[in-house]
Amino acid sequence: METSTLLPNWTLRPAHPADVEPIAELRAVVMRPDLERLGRFDEHRVRQRFRDSFVPAHTSVVLAEGRFAGCVALRPAVDAHWLEHFFLDPALQGRGLGSAVLRSLLARTDADGQLVRLNVLRGSAARRLYERHGFTVETEDPVDVFMMRGPRR
Repeated sequence: METSTLLPNWTLRPAHPADVEPIAELRAVVMRPDLERLGRFDEHRVRQRFRDSFVPAHTSVVLAEGRFAGCVALRPAVDAHWLEHFFLDPALQGRGLGSAVLRSLLARTDADGQLVRLNVLRGSAARRLYERHGFTVETEDPVDVFMMRGPRR
């Protein structure tokens, strides 16, 4: 097996305000194919939407082999946590990193007895990742699929 197919050593660290631009750039790269397919890609808006909603206190930076590899946010809400801004470097996708990160977050929400909600773009390959981890569709619209997962014991 080639080294490139192995799950890299990874950690999460709290996000800092200075992380906003690297994450906004990664978001643009990761979301571009799905947004273009849906006829909704805008070079400026894809970055600005992240900048406008970035809350470092709810966001973690994913480090793989000690380097920036992505991010994920878990935002508390009244009835659930919202899983947001889950972006991984395309070079690291398909190697189990997304599943490993998601498992660690869901272990926390399960321990707290919390429901988790998210939305994913229609047709996005990420939907399969979420379904493998127990998320089910709540509602859909022409652009987004809204999913949820109750706590596991």
